[in-house]
Parts: sequence; structure tokens; C-alpha cells
Amino acid sequence: MTNFVIPAPKVASIPVAGSGQFPVRRIYCIGRNYAAHAVEMGHDPDREPPFFFQKNSSNLDPSGEFPYPPKTSDVHHEVELVVALKSGGTNIPVDRALDHVWGYGIGLDMTRRDLQGEAKKLGRPWEIGKAFERSGPVGPLHPVSETGHPTVGRIELKVNGALRQEGDLNQMIWKVPEMIAYLSEYFELAPGDIIMSGTPAGVGAVVRGDTMEASIEGLGTLTVRVV
Repeated sequence: MTNFVIPAPKVASIPVAGSGQFPVRRIYCIGRNYAAHAVEMGHDPDREPPFFFQKNSSNLDPSGEFPYPPKTSDVHHEVELVVALKSGGTNIPVDRALDHVWGYGIGLDMTRRDLQGEAKKLGRPWEIGKAFERSGPVGPLHPVSETGHPTVGRIELKVNGALRQEGDLNQMIWKVPEMIAYLSEYFELAPGDIIMSGTPAGVGAVVRGDTMEASIEGLGTLTVRVV
């Protein structure tokens, strides 16, 4: 038994639909992976090389509540398909990438947009806007054996019943196998890694008291209250 000098941190995990928990090692998030969202953020939607940032595994929150964070007045919702890996490696070929996927779910990449904007202007990392406590509301994962590998299907988010974001998984600029292959060129992927695969257009602010309903065809609905 390891003799830790302080209590070991809790292993972050995501519930699995039905029963069980999926342990999480790392979270990779791709930026501007839907053309319409790239445009609304002021960028050219052409197929430029993908870029990624990270959230911390401890940022995930399956509780159904999102505490409005400090030091911001502009927190945005971003609904995303969550990809959970059961295995990994380096230099994974695109045509073998899906062999490494355990399952899929729905997640929110909550963003302190004002702090992210300041970081962008200064050429600084985004973590202050992206990787704060409970910034990753997440729903249960569904195994590939039940869902297959979704390549098409409606993805949307409503706030207080009003539609904010909508798109289709087939609108991703970089598809799931390409993301896995690309990441594996720069990182050694491993079981427990999560990829948040980008968000469609319509991102916007939420305030305390709002209810967000994120849904992806075939994966159900994730309901989160802003508190």
C-alpha cells in the first residue's frame, strides 16, 4: 500500500447509464469544431488544424447543478458530445481510432467568457475561463454496445425552455476518429481519457435560476440548474 503523506485525491468519475462508474484520467476539449460556432466566435470556419485545451478531471459534475462561479459576469453554456476512451496509445491510425472508444455521453463546457476573452487578448492560456470548479456538468455515459458510434444526430441546448443551440453531429469539422488520431500524435492517450468534441452555434450567457436542457439524439437529455 502506498504511504501517501497527505490524503489521496478522490478519483474523478462519470456515472454509467444503468450502473457503474467510469474513472476519468484526462479531459481534452477541441475548440471551434462546428463551422457556425467558429463564425460566431469571429474565426474562419475553414478546416484549419485542430487545437485542444484541457479541463481537469475534478471539474466534472454529474449532480445536475451548476454553481455560478466567482470573478465573472458572463458565463456561457456549450453543449458537447462526450467521448470516453477504454484504451489508448500513441500514433493511433484514424481507421483504428474508434476501437479505443468505450462510450458516449452529453457534457457542458461551461465557460467564463469574459475571463477567456481577456486571456485571448493577452495571448495567455484559457484555463482560467475553462477549468474552474464544476465547469463540466455531465450526464451518464452509454456504452458503444448500446449506441454504436454516433456520426449523425441532433444536438441542442435549451435555456428555460427556449432553444439556444442546435446542430447535427455530422457538422463536426474534425470527426471523432480524427480527433483521437491527432491527439495521439502529441499525447499518449490512456484508458479513462475523455474528449469533449466541440459545440454548435448559439452559445450564450446563463444566470442563477436558469435551467439548461442539453440533448443529443440517441443519448437522452442532461438537465442542469444554475444555482
